[in-house]
Amino acid sequence: MKYVIMFTSTPELDAAVPPERRQEVYGRIYSWFGEHGEKFDDTGAELESETTATTVKHGAGGPVVVDGPFSEAKEVVGGFSIIDVPDLDAAIEMVKTWPSLEFPGVAVEIRPMVVDYTQFEQ
Repeated sequence: MKYVIMFTSTPELDAAVPPERRQEVYGRIYSWFGEHGEKFDDTGAELESETTATTVKHGAGGPVVVDGPFSEAKEVVGGFSIIDVPDLDAAIEMVKTWPSLEFPGVAVEIRPMVVDYTQFEQ
């Protein structure tokens, strides 16, 4: 089953991590991707800072374009990957080993992908 895993963090807490510690964890992140390589359908991408985000949202007079992330939450999505594993339990076990989970404010959201679009066919 395919899942999108979204890596989130809290920018204020990220900024408090010493650079050498961050670099050490990044090294383990690269290893993590290698260890789980066969489970990735798409390794996805790391995103630029949330300060570079542009959001297009509903407005009474039509779409409105604003600077910034899509939500008011403190956490931001920093990247994503698509994995193909047998079930949610397998996804959870894999994600529990994400090296950045050592840092406060870090989380990984797991969502099943819609892969069957026959419901939209007429």
